[in-house]
Amino acid sequence: MNFRTIVDIPASDWKIEPLERMMFVGSCFADNMGKRFDAELFRTVVNPHGVMYNPASVLHSVERCLEGFCPSVAVLTYGTNHVYRLKSTGEIVDNCRKQPQSLFQEEELSVEACADYMMRTVELLRRSNPDVHVVLTVSPIRYSKYGYHGSQLSKSTLLLAVDRVVNSTGVSYFPSYEVVNDELRDYRFYSPDMLHPSEQAVDYIFERFADVYFSSRTKVFLSEWHPIRQALNHRPFNPDAAEYKQFLERALEQKAALLAKYE
Repeated sequence: MNFRTIVDIPASDWKIEPLERMMFVGSCFADNMGKRFDAELFRTVVNPHGVMYNPASVLHSVERCLEGFCPSVAVLTYGTNHVYRLKSTGEIVDNCRKQPQSLFQEEELSVEACADYMMRTVELLRRSNPDVHVVLTVSPIRYSKYGYHGSQLSKSTLLLAVDRVVNSTGVSYFPSYEVVNDELRDYRFYSPDMLHPSEQAVDYIFERFADVYFSSRTKVFLSEWHPIRQALNHRPFNPDAAEYKQFLERALEQKAALLAKYE
């Protein structure tokens, strides 16, 4: 008997290679995923301008990121359609910088507006690198401050907008939202606040992502890297011992050799 529903995710027709240049921009879920890719030696940029939740702010962050980094893969994670406008200028701000709330007006972007910001982000990435692969995803993290019904409406708006962009541009969609809410719909997969996915849940989503996007060469690379990473993460009783220093030096040499092999 099967006691859970598995989200069917077709394999991608393009693949992520070892040491790929990758950009992660968006919600704190993008932070969590990006850190895992960084630990696996992908050349990553992860929310360098802070966490961004809505499509307008993601666009603004990508604009700044591209000034110094040109990715071959960009993963954009959207958390909400809520934005804040500075009343004096009408500009959507990415961070209120602890200014008085009275200076800002909260709004909800429509499906059309969300899709437009997403489309502009994809176009910007493609102008920077015509061969870039873009993955869109919706954060599974609920926003209790909107109320749970309001949070669901916000996610639905994002999902509808993402679907439009995927169908019109051919970018990829990874269903992290569906995986958490269908496959992992149990509070044991949540952190103590009962809103954010636990480390175990994020690890599982990373595994599903790898199944869809990683090439066979990348999987071999990771199988070679993991024993070296485990050695580098080892914490000895006496870090000044000569034996440990030799052990660490060997691990660093193995890492350098592995990087040279896959460069």
